[in-house]
Amino acid sequence: MSEMKEQSQWKNFLKGIFSENPNLVAFLGMCPTLAVSTKVESALGMGIAVVFVLTMSNLIVSLIRKIVPNDIRIPVYIVVIATLVTIVEMMMAAYLPEMYTTLGVFLPLVVVNCIILGRAEAYASKNTPLSSVVDALGMAAGFTLTLIVLAIIREFLGSGTITIWQSFVIDLSGVYTALRLSPTQFFLSPVGAFLVLGLLAGGINAYTMDRSAKIAKNKAVAK
Repeated sequence: MSEMKEQSQWKNFLKGIFSENPNLVAFLGMCPTLAVSTKVESALGMGIAVVFVLTMSNLIVSLIRKIVPNDIRIPVYIVVIATLVTIVEMMMAAYLPEMYTTLGVFLPLVVVNCIILGRAEAYASKNTPLSSVVDALGMAAGFTLTLIVLAIIREFLGSGTITIWQSFVIDLSGVYTALRLSPTQFFLSPVGAFLVLGLLAGGINAYTMDRSAKIAKNKAVAK
C-alpha cells in the first residue's frame, strides 16, 4: 500500500515536469518566462522565488482549505501568496540585492502568476498537505527547468556566454570563433524568446505524445 502511494506521489511530481509542464504544455506564467530568460542567473533567481512561493502557498492553502469560506477563498489565497512574495522580496533585497534589481518588477508580479494561484485553486484547495506540496514541487521544478534551459539557449546564442551566478560567467565565444560565426542579439529579443520556447514546447509535447502512445500500445498488447 505504501509503495503504491509512493508511486502515486512520484507521478504527481513528474506531471509538472512533463505532461502538465506549466510553460511548455499549459503555457502559464509566460511573462516572467520570456522576460527573465536572457541570462541563466536571472532564470535561477526567478526559479528559486517560484519554488518557495508555490510550495509554501500550496501547503498553507491545503492546511486552511476546510476553514476558509467558499465565497472568499480566492481573496484569501491572494493574501497568502502576496505575503509569501513579500517575504521573498525582502530576503532578496537584503541578501541578494543584485538579483533583486535584475528581476525588477517581475518579482512582485509573482503574486498574480497564473501557475501559483491556479495550483492553489485547482489542487491545494482539494487535496492533502503532502500531495499539495509534491504537486507544487513538481510544477515549480517544471517551471524552473524550462526557464533555465531557455536561458542557456538564449544567452549562448545571443551573447556567447552562460552567466551562472553573478561573477561566475562561462565564456563560450571560442565555439563561435571555431565555427566562424558570431552571437546574434535576435535570441535575446522577445521574438527570439518565442521561437526558442516554441521549439522546446514542440519537443516536450512530441515526447509526451510518443510516451502516451507507447503506454496505450503496451496496455492493448497486455489485454
